[in-house]
Amino acid sequence: MRRISLVLAAIMVVTLVLAACGGKKDAAAVVKELDQVVGKLDSYQGTGRMTLHTGQQPQEYAVEVWYQQPSFYRIKLTNEKQDITQIVLRNNDGVFVLTPHLNKSFRFQSNWPENQGQVYLYQSLADSILADKERQFTEDNGAYVFDVAANYQNSALVRQKIWLDQKNLAPKQVKVSDANANVLVEVEFSNFEFSKKFDSDSFDMQRNMTSMTLPGTMPTAKQETQGAAKAGDSQTAAGTGGGAADAGKSAAGSHDTAATGKSGSASSTAAGASQTAAPGATDKGGTATGTSTGTTVTQSTTGTAAQGTAQGTTPAAGAGAADKGTVTGTAAGASGTAAGTGSGTAAANGQQQAAEAKELDFGIITPTHTPAGVKQQQISQITVGQEKALLLRYSGKYNYTLMELKPEARETYLVPGDIVDLGYTIAVLSGEQKKTLIWTHDGVEYRLSSADLPDDEMFKIAQSVQGQLGK
Repeated sequence: MRRISLVLAAIMVVTLVLAACGGKKDAAAVVKELDQVVGKLDSYQGTGRMTLHTGQQPQEYAVEVWYQQPSFYRIKLTNEKQDITQIVLRNNDGVFVLTPHLNKSFRFQSNWPENQGQVYLYQSLADSILADKERQFTEDNGAYVFDVAANYQNSALVRQKIWLDQKNLAPKQVKVSDANANVLVEVEFSNFEFSKKFDSDSFDMQRNMTSMTLPGTMPTAKQETQGAAKAGDSQTAAGTGGGAADAGKSAAGSHDTAATGKSGSASSTAAGASQTAAPGATDKGGTATGTSTGTTVTQSTTGTAAQGTAQGTTPAAGAGAADKGTVTGTAAGASGTAAGTGSGTAAANGQQQAAEAKELDFGIITPTHTPAGVKQQQISQITVGQEKALLLRYSGKYNYTLMELKPEARETYLVPGDIVDLGYTIAVLSGEQKKTLIWTHDGVEYRLSSADLPDDEMFKIAQSVQGQLGK
């Protein structure tokens, strides 16, 4: 009996040891499984929160990520405190950066996000793990934890820890640190679902733009078209560029401009549709501060006055020098005045004068980062179309300008540029010899232009306006 008991005890010990060994995976086994998951990836949906520690105070954003093979993406970033949302969208028509509360979109051809990593994309996280042969591996509370090199556009982000659920390798948490091990970016996923089924128009630009329109903003393209039809006013005028009553084309970056508004209001599109990718402005000396990269720009401004009112000009920022720094495009009709009744023309002129006289409703926002060897030279108020703007000039080792304005007109840009993830917002970088970085934050649009400023410095300047208040 004693011998049988010893044998049984030995068998139990061996069984437990084998079970333990079989149930625990090493780094190589997890990496192999992760490679298989990525290879079979068809779609996913993830939601979570991103916290940035790059400013004076931590900033939190709600993050929603959609992916559908082969290359459809939708990323929604929401600052809930300020009720502001930005969407990055990729579909068959290209890549879009949408700012619904400003009714603004950028569209360009790009292989994003294959050409740069994103901390909230599963493919980026998985690729970082698979590529780092010196990866560190541990386990923590039901998750596999990888400590690997970070591969992001921001060179300050050096390393990252990635938590993957042991059940299905879904991401649970990400912490990205600088060279001094200071955590700069944190993402915590509250839900992540593989093989998610999406509606056929989930990645459609127009649906995403209109569905996110906040109360109190300008009407959507569909609403504008319906409003014009109900008004039935034969005095409604349309600008050049095709004059089609399909507002969706304008939002998609076409040259067509839809007739809009009430009781004969009109929208005018600048006749010169081929303009700069990064709209600039001119100072009072007439020196252009925008960039010229042959970008197609379509802009529309909606008029709302009664009795056949029509806007005679449409902003065409960055088109070059203009009298006293005012940059305007020309609409159809003599002297840039859209067709309409005499009283409508007078009303349009009055509206334009009132717009030009309008003062800025925000203070000077100065970046906290200035490159070594550079000093701020002057700050001047300029006019971009009908918008008042501030122009900050810097010179020294590098020379650049920073324009700040609160745009009211809807604008659609087709730009030969690329997306830049600033963390707290999405920017668009365009140009070659002279580059311009465009982004929005707290309702203010920024345009940073330079011919000699390195990309890293541009990104640091852009990131340093986060949390700054106007003076």
